[in-house]
Amino acid sequence: MPRRVGGEASRFVESVWFARGRIAGVRELIAPTGSTVAAVVLGDPIRQTPVGEGTALVADEGFLIGPHDRPIVNEPQGETFCVGIVTTPVGCRPALGLAPATLRGRVVDLLQAWPRAHGLRRELMTCRTPAEALDVVEAALGTPEPFDRHAFARCEVAVRQLSAEPTRPVVDIATGLGVSHGHLDRLFIEHVGLSPRTLARILRMRRLLEEIDVYGSVEWADKAAELGWFDQAHLIRDFKRHTGVTPAQYLATQRSTYDHADAAVSAGFVPEAR
Repeated sequence: MPRRVGGEASRFVESVWFARGRIAGVRELIAPTGSTVAAVVLGDPIRQTPVGEGTALVADEGFLIGPHDRPIVNEPQGETFCVGIVTTPVGCRPALGLAPATLRGRVVDLLQAWPRAHGLRRELMTCRTPAEALDVVEAALGTPEPFDRHAFARCEVAVRQLSAEPTRPVVDIATGLGVSHGHLDRLFIEHVGLSPRTLARILRMRRLLEEIDVYGSVEWADKAAELGWFDQAHLIRDFKRHTGVTPAQYLATQRSTYDHADAAVSAGFVPEAR
């Protein structure tokens, strides 16, 4: 059950969510979105493993996924029962008070990284409904942590422009903001945890995954041209790095796991069959 937050927090938090049940497979790959994710575990432990050189974490009480450009392997050890926060690409510091660069490519214990999660988890344990749990999380995010509002606003504008045009030259965005390319890179590392070009690649792939109809006929060459890949082969290489599977494997897995309606809201998820 996802929910968009309101007010000023909507600039920092993309969504909050409640999840209870069992995933479609024994584990699943989840593609990066450019966000930081905080999840409070209320039931069975959940194992999270960054693809590549990251260290796995078996979370008993909560986990924090930093900004990353490779998939995360989600492997519940039983029934999933947790409540989560998904920040905007620039929202890690104001929402959680944490420097995103220190979390890049990592999964860490939530309660150790974000001390406020101790009290939040205790309160969530008393909630009787998903809506009540989401109300608690949204209330906890109502007052932002201290952050540099001027630098945040610059990064926020840049992220918006990259979302609209992922292939737009970063130097053009920097010039429009009145800063150098190097200065914008440094702002992004501090406030996003990723470089502008890395985030642009993530946002472009996220847009592709959200646009394709896995039950329809996908013209990959047309999509490559439309979204600025050099050719279909370039798209396929990026696709596999981003999701962990080829486009053909992704379509087959989505079709075998989800019906048409569920597939529309499961973009970027690649379950492994039981």
